[in-house]
Amino acid sequence: MSSCSSAVAKMEQEVNADRLRQEAMLDPPPVATGPITKTTEIIAIYGKGGIGKSFTLANLSYMMAQQGKKVLLIGCDPKSDTTSLLFGGRACPTILDTSSRKKLSGEQVAIEDVCFKRDGVFAMELGGPEVGRGCGGRGIIHGFELLEKLGFHDWGFDYVLLDFLGDVVCGGFGLPIARDMCQKVIVVGSNDLQSLYVANNVCSAVEYFRKLGGNVGVAGLVINKDDHTGEAQAFAEAVGIPVLAAIPANDDIRRKSANYEIIGRPGTQWSGVFEELAANVASAPPIRPTPLTQDGLLQLFKGEQVGRNVKLEPATIHDMMPARVIEKKTLEVIYETI
Repeated sequence: MSSCSSAVAKMEQEVNADRLRQEAMLDPPPVATGPITKTTEIIAIYGKGGIGKSFTLANLSYMMAQQGKKVLLIGCDPKSDTTSLLFGGRACPTILDTSSRKKLSGEQVAIEDVCFKRDGVFAMELGGPEVGRGCGGRGIIHGFELLEKLGFHDWGFDYVLLDFLGDVVCGGFGLPIARDMCQKVIVVGSNDLQSLYVANNVCSAVEYFRKLGGNVGVAGLVINKDDHTGEAQAFAEAVGIPVLAAIPANDDIRRKSANYEIIGRPGTQWSGVFEELAANVASAPPIRPTPLTQDGLLQLFKGEQVGRNVKLEPATIHDMMPARVIEKKTLEVIYETI
């Protein structure tokens, strides 16, 4: 390739990159306030990183498909682990990566470029930017804009399940709640303070946008790795949402999940858990939760678990730099008089 051609190609890449940056900087539209008109049930799932959202949704979507439902699973976590679980550990091309590649070559993204199937489940991954090279929330916004161009609102699914990173609070990850893009939210938690803190934050976000005229509600809580200590159950009762299912803390489940095995198959050992979850997800109404205060959340746990028996001792400036502290009795400026 000649130096002139290389310069032109480089210039085109810079122009495309600049256009993508400009698109990512655009703010999303204001919150919708009209009535819900979608026939497809769109459900967003949130929870602390590593709590088991992708595991839950991969198995739930598989069970729903085996029950005759037409299901689309969309991974909205930059880790792209949702579809990896569904496809036995195999990653699929992400929407954002595919879009960038197609734009550079002057092509349009097609459904077959980004959507894949397994045993009746349709699935795709939004993807995200490389580390240190972009905002994940902006990537989510851009990804949904691409889905809308591909006809997202006209697709004929019974259920669309969105797997979101729950402990990031920027606007992109709150998109389904803020824009009324879903009807229900499911939170996944366990019997630990950090996961319930995130679940409470999600309930707070739902309540905030309801006050602005939004329609999204919380369908309920899925307790993952349930060790029967009861904190997650107490949280659900306190915020006024049902427990949709309790997935036990079990070594067999842990091993199979680590090996990318689907356990939500009809007729298997753990099928009952996901049959119950599928039935409850379908019937649970969107509830307006009552989020807890920080003190209220701490009250769900014993003092020794959350440090309430520890006394906070204030530090002083002498503790910070004892050898360099100069006492200053006043900041008043005194002028000499003649």
